[in-house]
Amino acid sequence: MIEVEDLSFSYDKSAVLEGINLSIHDHEFIGIFGPNGGGKTTFLKLLMGFIHPQKGKVRHPYKKIGYVPQAATFDRQFPITLEEAVLQGCLQTGLKWGFFTKGARQKTRECLAKVGLQGFEKKPLGALSGGQIQRAFVARALVSDPDFLLLDEPTANIDREAEGVIYEILMGLKGKITILMVTHNLQAVVGKVDRLLCIQHTVSWFSPSEVCAHFSVGLYHSPLKLL
Repeated sequence: MIEVEDLSFSYDKSAVLEGINLSIHDHEFIGIFGPNGGGKTTFLKLLMGFIHPQKGKVRHPYKKIGYVPQAATFDRQFPITLEEAVLQGCLQTGLKWGFFTKGARQKTRECLAKVGLQGFEKKPLGALSGGQIQRAFVARALVSDPDFLLLDEPTANIDREAEGVIYEILMGLKGKITILMVTHNLQAVVGKVDRLLCIQHTVSWFSPSEVCAHFSVGLYHSPLKLL
């Protein structure tokens, strides 16, 4: 399982996370929500080891981690194809003598088919729509067969087709790998996840049945049954 003990992190002197303690069991599907600036993305980066806590510990057993970042702007003129972008997920395991193996290329084609982008392999990444690019990021995260998948708002600002494909993939993985997904669309995930984690500098756990309509407008509070 994932164990976080007394975790705190600050950027310069601005505290982002304080006194975080939590456990996440193997193969759980966790939805993460909270206000902008509350520390959600920072929490994911700490789990992946991109940054290190100033205080406390993060422990988990996972060796292969898939990561889908927030949709980001990039140079659409950069000369890279869709296939080449997804192959970047094989850098650790799919290279031999500086070249991607046949197995890595085959796995890339399989993942592109899984996200509905078969036939686009040689198309420039910059020529794709926003939803297609986000599906490409999901394929890149899956190509290494991760046992731990982290997604940072994977369905934000994309079309319904791409959103449906992503949720279909996640439901197919549920119970097979550990999944943590940041989202602002609680109504879309509340029936899919095992538990919900609210991060706003500290953390609070919720079961799907405890999610309140107030949360959709940013009014996060303890479960009503406890008030």
